[in-house]
Amino acid sequence: MIRKLVVASLFLSAAAPALAQVPAGNSAPQPSPFVDTIPAPRDVPYPGTLKVEVDATDTERGIFRVHETIPVAKAGAMALLFPKWLPGAHSPRGEIEKLAGLVIRGNGRILPWTRDPVDVFAFHIDVPAGVRTLDVEFQFLSATKPDQGRIAVTPNLISLQPNSVSLYPAGYFTRQIPIQMTVKFPTGWTAAGAVPAKAVGSTYAYDKTNYEVLVDSPMLAGRYGKTWPLSDRVKLNVFADSPELLAAKPEQIDAHKRLVEQAVKTFGAQHYDHYEFLLSLSDQLGGIGLEHHRSSENGSRPTYFTEWDSNVAARNLLPHEFTHSWDGKFRRGADLWTPDYRTPMRGSLLWVYEGQTQFWGYVLQARSGLVSKQDTLDAYAGIAGLYDLAPARQWRDLVDTTNDPVISARRPKGWTSWQRSEDYYNEGLMVWMEVDAMLRQQSGGTKSIDDFARAFFGVRDGDWGELTYRFEDVAATLNAIQPYDWAGFLRKRITETGQPAPVKGFAMNGYTLVYGPEPTKYFTNAEKSGTINVTYSIGLSIGKDGEVGQVIWDSPAFKAGLDVGTVIQAVNDTAYSGDAMKAAIVNAQTSKQPIRLLLKNGPRYREVAIDYHGGPRYPHLQKTGTGETGLDKLLAPR
Repeated sequence: MIRKLVVASLFLSAAAPALAQVPAGNSAPQPSPFVDTIPAPRDVPYPGTLKVEVDATDTERGIFRVHETIPVAKAGAMALLFPKWLPGAHSPRGEIEKLAGLVIRGNGRILPWTRDPVDVFAFHIDVPAGVRTLDVEFQFLSATKPDQGRIAVTPNLISLQPNSVSLYPAGYFTRQIPIQMTVKFPTGWTAAGAVPAKAVGSTYAYDKTNYEVLVDSPMLAGRYGKTWPLSDRVKLNVFADSPELLAAKPEQIDAHKRLVEQAVKTFGAQHYDHYEFLLSLSDQLGGIGLEHHRSSENGSRPTYFTEWDSNVAARNLLPHEFTHSWDGKFRRGADLWTPDYRTPMRGSLLWVYEGQTQFWGYVLQARSGLVSKQDTLDAYAGIAGLYDLAPARQWRDLVDTTNDPVISARRPKGWTSWQRSEDYYNEGLMVWMEVDAMLRQQSGGTKSIDDFARAFFGVRDGDWGELTYRFEDVAATLNAIQPYDWAGFLRKRITETGQPAPVKGFAMNGYTLVYGPEPTKYFTNAEKSGTINVTYSIGLSIGKDGEVGQVIWDSPAFKAGLDVGTVIQAVNDTAYSGDAMKAAIVNAQTSKQPIRLLLKNGPRYREVAIDYHGGPRYPHLQKTGTGETGLDKLLAPR
C-alpha cells in the first residue's frame, strides 16, 4: 500500500510542471461534460405500429408532406430519430437538412421538441401523462438544383426513399418497429417498390412491415412507366421522362432475363421472395445506383433502350446492383451491420461488399450477353490501365479507402489518382480476379471463384435476412475450396503500399494489359458523352467544354502545371476541341515540339507546354497463348 502511494505521489509530482505551463493570468477552461440521453437500441418489440401518410403530389416544387402517428407506451422522455447512417451509403448521409416544419402533438396539444446538441438527427420530447399517440407533421424538401443534393422529384418522376419521410423511436432495433405507409402520388401515376401495396387510384397503401424492411424498400413512381417480368420472382420496372423512351425491343428485355438466369445459376440461391428493378431513364431526375435486398434503385440515361449500341457502359449498373442482393444485403460485413440508423457503420470489408460485387457485375454482364465479352474485356482494360498509371498506392493501402464514404461523402476530389477515392470497388475487382486465377492454378483447373460464390452467397435459399461475416470467414471459405494461405494473401493485398497495381490476375487468367495507338470500340462509345480521355498518354480527362476533369499525378500534364477545373482554350494556337487535342498528341510524335496549351483559370490566362512524344496510348487486354483461358471460362454463360 505504501509503495502504491509513493508511485502515485511521484506521478503527480511529474505531472505538476506540465500543469504549470499555462501562463499566469490566461484563462484555461475544462471541457463541459456531455451525457448521451438517447437510448441505445434494444432487440425487443416496439409497442405499436407507426403509420406514415405521405402527400407526394407537389411535383413542381418537390415537396413531400408527411403526417405520422407514433404510438407511445408511457409518459416521459422520448427521442425520435431521422435515419442517419444509411445502408448502401456506408456513411451518415441522411438528408436531415431537408426536414422542415416539424410539429409534434399529443392529444391535440403541441409538444415542444429539442434537437439533440450532438446528434442533430435526434429530437427530444417529453410525453405528457395520458398521451398514447404522437401526431407528427413535417415536410421533406427535395433538392430542386443539383447543388442541393440529388433531385428526387420532377414533373414526371418521383424517387421516394422512406427514410426521408419518416421518423422512428430511439431505443429499438429497427426490425422490431412495425410500420405501415400510405403514399398519395399525382393523379394518373403508377408506382413500383418491394413492399406490396393496394392502389386506389394513385394512392398506394403499403402492407404493414417493419421499419428496417420499409427503409430498404424505396418507391419509384411516374407518369410514364412499364413493367416487364424477367422471371417468376423478378420484375423490371422502368419509368421515363417520356413514353417513347420505354420502347424496349424484345431482344433487349431477353438480355435482362438472362441476367437474372445467370445470377441465379452463379450464386445457387435467391435471397428474396420477389425482386424489383426500379429503373429511371431521365436527364432530370438525379442519377442513382443503390442496392436493396428485394429491389434496387437505378438511374440511367434516357436513351438506355433507344440508343442501345451507344450505351454499353451504362449497362453495368443493373448487374452490379442485382449482385448486391447476395453480396452486401444478405452477406454483410459484421462491422457494417447495425441495429438502427444511428449506430455508426464500419466499412473494413467493403473490398468484399463492393469489390466482389464489382467483380460479379462485369462477369454477369458478359455471361448474360447484356454486354458483349469483348466490351467487357475492354472495360477491364480501362480499369487496369487507370490503376497501372495512378501512383496513390505508393502511400495509401486499399483497406484505408474503405473509410472514404465517411471521409469525403463522395464529394469531388482534385487529385484522385494521388489522394485515392473509393478504390475498394475497382481495385477490389482486380484482387478478386487474382483470387479466381489462383484458385484455378492451385486446383489444376478444377476450382474457381464460382465455387466461392456458391459456398459463401448460395446458402439459405429464400432467406432475405442478413448473414454477417468477418475477414476470417472469407479466408476460411476459400481455404475449404482450395487449401492455401488465403488470409495471408488477402491481408497482403489490402494493406500493401509501394507496389504496382494488382493487375496480374488478368495475366494469370490468360490476358495481358498492353497499350496501343487505337482506342477500343468500348472506349470510343464512352467518349460520346463529350468527355475526351487522353489519360493514358498525357494524363488528362477533358469535358466537352474543354474543362479539365482529371489530371493524373506525375503525368506529363501534371508536370506541365495543369489542374482540375482549368479550361483549355487553345491547342497549338488552334481553338480547343477534342479532335485538336488528339491531333496534337499524334503530331508531337514526329515534330518533337511540346504540345502548347492556352489555359483559363477564372479571369487568369496562362500558357503551358506538355513535353510528351509517346503518341496516342490506349489500354487493351491481349490474349496470351491459345485455347480457352481462365478469363474465357469466367465470362462464358452457365
